[in-house]
Amino acid sequence: MLIREYQTSVWRYLRALGCEQSLADDLTQETFIAVLRRPFVQISPAATSSYLRRVAYHLLVSYRRKHRKVTTTHELDALDEQWMRWSGEDGRGTEVFDALEDCFSRLTERAQLSLRMRFSEDASRERIASKLGITEHGAKNLMQRAKTQLRQCLDGKLQGG
Repeated sequence: MLIREYQTSVWRYLRALGCEQSLADDLTQETFIAVLRRPFVQISPAATSSYLRRVAYHLLVSYRRKHRKVTTTHELDALDEQWMRWSGEDGRGTEVFDALEDCFSRLTERAQLSLRMRFSEDASRERIASKLGITEHGAKNLMQRAKTQLRQCLDGKLQGG
């Protein structure tokens, strides 16, 4: 039950801290293994989420130290603080992700494809432009407009608009 309820939010949190997808997968699994090895009492959803994030955070810092990947703690702390602001009281961010999904679905198919390619596949502007049959500058403009639309839509939804 614990894993089912919190796995996605731990994974999203690690991705927000800059983990590649495969590392986020591994550290999410390690987070739950570490938590389940010790006695653990769920006090509240917010406390559980906070505890899981702390464990995941420390696993990430340990991983980066071990592999000599330089990241300042200040950057991770700032990202953690931002995560707390929009992830909701239970730390899962369900409201935000539901709103983002709805806003994303309102974009044109071309805009959706460009953002998927850029952020899911780490595709270059050149590759995105080629796939869409436009110039690199056109791809840049398309993605900028799409991100602006997403931001405006999301702000409106989260502010009750």
